[in-house]
Amino acid sequence: MGESRGEDTPISGSADPQKENEPGGPEHREKWANKTEFLLSMAGEIIGLGNVWRFPYLCYKNGGGVFFIPYFVFLIFCGIPVFFLETTLGQYTSEGGITAWRKICPMFEGVGIASQAIVIYLNIYYIVVLAWAVFYLFNCFQTTLPWTTCNNVWNTVNCHTFNRSLLSSGLHRSDSDWSFLYNETDNYENYVYRNRVQRVRNDDFLGLPHYDLVLCLILVWTICYFCIWKGVKSTGKVVYFTATFPYLMLLILFFRGVTLPGAAKGITYYLYPDISKLASPDVWRDAGTQVFFSYAVCQGVLTALGSYNKYHNDCYKDCIALCALNSGTSIFAGFAVFSILGYMSHELDLPMEEIVNSGPGLAFIAYPKALSLLPGPQFWSFLFFLMILFLGLDSQFVCVESLATALTDVFPRVLRKPNRREILVLVIAVVCFLLGLPLVTGGGLHLFKLIDTYGPSGINLLFIACFETIVIAWVYGADRFYDNIEDMIGYRPMPVLKYCWLFITPLICGATLLYDLSSSVPLGSSVNFVPSWGSTIAALLALTPMLCVPLFILISLRRGSGQFTPSPDLQQAKPLKPRLTMCGKVIVKRQRLVHRASDTSRKAEKAPTEDTNEV
Repeated sequence: MGESRGEDTPISGSADPQKENEPGGPEHREKWANKTEFLLSMAGEIIGLGNVWRFPYLCYKNGGGVFFIPYFVFLIFCGIPVFFLETTLGQYTSEGGITAWRKICPMFEGVGIASQAIVIYLNIYYIVVLAWAVFYLFNCFQTTLPWTTCNNVWNTVNCHTFNRSLLSSGLHRSDSDWSFLYNETDNYENYVYRNRVQRVRNDDFLGLPHYDLVLCLILVWTICYFCIWKGVKSTGKVVYFTATFPYLMLLILFFRGVTLPGAAKGITYYLYPDISKLASPDVWRDAGTQVFFSYAVCQGVLTALGSYNKYHNDCYKDCIALCALNSGTSIFAGFAVFSILGYMSHELDLPMEEIVNSGPGLAFIAYPKALSLLPGPQFWSFLFFLMILFLGLDSQFVCVESLATALTDVFPRVLRKPNRREILVLVIAVVCFLLGLPLVTGGGLHLFKLIDTYGPSGINLLFIACFETIVIAWVYGADRFYDNIEDMIGYRPMPVLKYCWLFITPLICGATLLYDLSSSVPLGSSVNFVPSWGSTIAALLALTPMLCVPLFILISLRRGSGQFTPSPDLQQAKPLKPRLTMCGKVIVKRQRLVHRASDTSRKAEKAPTEDTNEV
């Protein structure tokens, strides 16, 4: 990666036109055709499965409407500052998730590499969820939905087909055997999800991949590839459909759900406030991790998407609008989800506590069963799984786009040439597909849970967020970054963002990180089975991203001086100002840079220097 240093971009962050026009030189770096493409791509990335299957459950679990308090605290003081930082960084440098940090401060290039490690995890395992959705989607065309009957070869002897006459027998109550909802009585997950889709085996061997899930995985990867193989030219067009279509599906499910009997009961459980929950640190931790997951921060994705913006795009207003859209979608999705779960509770006369689940349990067990109780269950199930597919699809191909952008910017002379883009994306797709094959085996669900828990985990994201804010605020300089933002958008953002980067965000993220580490439960305490190799995999998944940061700091120290100095190709609108001031005092003095300054900057350099009281 050190070979590409020196191929940095000029003052606007785009590649040097003279070098681009040289024979054999890299091609021109693309830009979004218009703001709408950027906004839809960002919306497609940050609005995904977590908005539908995680946020509503967390509200219910952590005090209903009271959960909004810690959620918005984390959003305002951590989520939005980091979201804006990463997007602005990409737009300012016109670089992907690795080289953007290399240009800002070479010593902390490992921050960018750590974020790409998270993206690699997501590219491997997130798309498996979409393969499951495709599997269910195809089954929606059957005359009888397979998860509503026991007439299947994979059903167990404990399976009972749902019959409304059972409601008078008392078998449906919480203190009775209500296995007509599941395929076995001993575990909620022993339903179609485990017995037919996953075909789970509880031993140390993964087994061979299931051919039908492999075909579904190939189909999803094929769709993903052709959505982004031409770069932002194709991505920007595809998101017009993939980012908007799920909203249509969500609206249909919402209006159907709120008109059902029992909907009010479900919505009450979703929003009923329990003030006592605010005293629990776990509630605040859940709020923080949900914000970081749903806003796709610390993954390099926002930096990659922002890098295709024009230099003077008003990314500040864009970020505020996107954050409002994301949180609004999460809250709205809760009404669609819990209204239908409330209907299920009403029809079966069961308490909500025994119906509500999170993650795959909600999307592939509880919600499909609830929809099967409606007239025309095939239609409603089809709409739901189609929504799940499109919610995850644009998040998936933007993650692949992020990795391709990062690699292309690291090796521009090799990869930014005709037809190289298509080959690179194909290689990424094939490699990630092969690495994902163990996840569609008999033991794949155990591996999936390990990656989901220890890969793009809250601990890793919080760790990266601490370094990102500290590097920008204290090393590069919060005032200098504000000057860069003002040069791009024409005005300075709210001062609160500066103090979030300096103090509030790293403090909250650091405290949450320490609490997460201190309260971590032993591996396997919350699941039924963990393979003998589970601890090793979990440790590798958790440590790999975090080790990237100190490792590259050590490498930079061996390289010698200049590792704190940003690239000379970055435009500095006010190079003579200190990097950080507070209360009229200079905290971090200016750096003496040799840079390609704008006309205004060159005039400033010729002007007499003022006494800055540097300390």
